[in-house]
Amino acid sequence: MKDKRQSGLGRGIDAIFSDFDNADSNENVEEIKLENIRPNPYQPRKTFDQVALKELAESIALNGVFQPIIVRKSVSGYDLVAGERRLRASKLAKKETIPAIVRQLDENQMMEIAVLENLQRENLTPLEEAQAYQTLQNDLKLTQGEMSKRLGKSRPYIANYLRLLALPVATKQLLQSEKISMGQARTLLGLKDKKKIDLLAKKAASEGLTVRRLEKLVQQLNEQSQKTQKSSVAKKSPFVISSEKKLEDKFGSQVMIKSDKSGRGKIQIDYLSTEDLNRILDILDISID
Repeated sequence: MKDKRQSGLGRGIDAIFSDFDNADSNENVEEIKLENIRPNPYQPRKTFDQVALKELAESIALNGVFQPIIVRKSVSGYDLVAGERRLRASKLAKKETIPAIVRQLDENQMMEIAVLENLQRENLTPLEEAQAYQTLQNDLKLTQGEMSKRLGKSRPYIANYLRLLALPVATKQLLQSEKISMGQARTLLGLKDKKKIDLLAKKAASEGLTVRRLEKLVQQLNEQSQKTQKSSVAKKSPFVISSEKKLEDKFGSQVMIKSDKSGRGKIQIDYLSTEDLNRILDILDISID
């Protein structure tokens, strides 16, 4: 059977998981009552494929659970660490107990394992994946550079997912329900008038717009917005325009370069929230204590 760890995470993560697929020689598999196990509060997955869960439940009803789940002892009962699909499917199969390995983990370890295990094994939605990176960044204080090394993913890859969290609520809902794609969501972030994102997202979903078509609409709206802006700034040179474009690609935000007749000027980088500002600071390798 193919080793799942080789697909995304580095060898350092293996030490954290300590081989979830098999119990260590010093660990015992216990049968624990389902009613005594609480869901993992750090589970990044919010939606589960009900058809796949039903199929797994049917398999468990006939054959039992092949791989034990991972739990930790709590004040009353157990907290689930890894294996939520098996836990949910066992409940659907009307099982009373489930095989489990009990490990002693602190809160940070539990959070890290829950997030990393899902990033490694589960087919998360783009928004769930973005929220998982945000958890690692905010709660475990990992920078994008640290996440990149530990997860085997590039910093731009992680940054592009984190940018999705800046989308307005209605557009996030369309993304979560897969009515718009990751590519469409990223394109919508390029819209300079952020108030129009929800409207354009609904249009993309209802009309099934391709990413290329959506890019053209965003460009047209941005051009219209630029024409309506009243500005006394002199016409920008091709060099300045090209520089703005490169900076926008790097930071994932609108960038404006302004200068006066003497050549002095400033670079303005827009951000949508505190989280978005932290994302930009992280790209610049600036940490605020």
